Amino acid sequence: MAIFITVVIAAIIFEYSNGFHDAANAIATVVSTKVLTPRQAIAMAAFFNLTGALLGGAVASTIGKGLVDTNVVTSATVLCALLAAFSWNIATWWGGLPSSSSHALIGGLCGAALATAHGNWSVLKWHTGLWPKVVVPMITSPVLGFILGGTVMFLLLVALHRFTPHFVNSLFGKLQVFSAAWMAHSHGTNDAQKTMGIITLALFTGTKAGHFDNIPAWLHFLRTPTFGGIPVWVKVLCALVMAAGTAAGGWRIIRTLGHRMVKLQPVHGFAAETSAALIIQGASIYGIPLSTTHVISTSIMGVGAVKRFSGMHWGVVERIIWAWIFTLPATGLIGFILARAAAAL
Repeated sequence: MAIFITVVIAAIIFEYSNGFHDAANAIATVVSTKVLTPRQAIAMAAFFNLTGALLGGAVASTIGKGLVDTNVVTSATVLCALLAAFSWNIATWWGGLPSSSSHALIGGLCGAALATAHGNWSVLKWHTGLWPKVVVPMITSPVLGFILGGTVMFLLLVALHRFTPHFVNSLFGKLQVFSAAWMAHSHGTNDAQKTMGIITLALFTGTKAGHFDNIPAWLHFLRTPTFGGIPVWVKVLCALVMAAGTAAGGWRIIRTLGHRMVKLQPVHGFAAETSAALIIQGASIYGIPLSTTHVISTSIMGVGAVKRFSGMHWGVVERIIWAWIFTLPATGLIGFILARAAAAL
């Protein structure tokens, strides 16, 4: 029981860090274009992250039972995965890099599961889970974000070229509020689901290990003999924690996405947010644990490239891409080392 409580606390801390780490996903553009003040943008993002987190469950199921063999996973495995992901979140947040919390958690889980299975690679569901739902989307979603962001921006430029800049800024200053809200909601439907899946996995492994055999009657809701749907209390807990983390803000990453890559105006923010929200919402329906960070970042890049290719700060883009490349192997290695260390204790 003690280790389960530790896992839940670690999951809450990770979800909170996910909230402030990925707050920039939804609000960087709306803040940089000065459509909303930082306080207004964070409040809006927190609310719509909450609504998104309470809906769906396909992504949570993928994380909980679709990537690794649940028969091998223990509560210690889950704890090591969370610690690996959290450490990477903090490191990249400190550097102001919009890395993927999703891939950090997935990498940590795979590395910890591999260590728990004593190096048996069959514990990883490569063909049915990791390849189609993690690796392929990791490559295609940023490309799609760049292309769709650029395409939407190009179409808007064609459609609006006869209108005055004042009219365009006024119109999209209003529309961007809706696109930012949709982006925040989409982020909640995908990112918050991942921690829900981890907590449900901890409930399942704890039940299997007999940790809940002698608990009081009022705690029987913790028993999860089969990995079915996500318990309502888990959804509410993760949704509230992510909203709280979002409310704390992520100013380092907001500055990177909203100011350092390219200077944006409301129409550009609208194009980037709408493109990213479309991609993320579609992935959530099919249970794909997408990196919302990758999608919004490349959507901004696509919009910026159409706006003015030479205006992009490609040095910043390069740093972001390197952080993306190293996320999965780095967190996998951290999770593996932590799980091996835990087994030796």
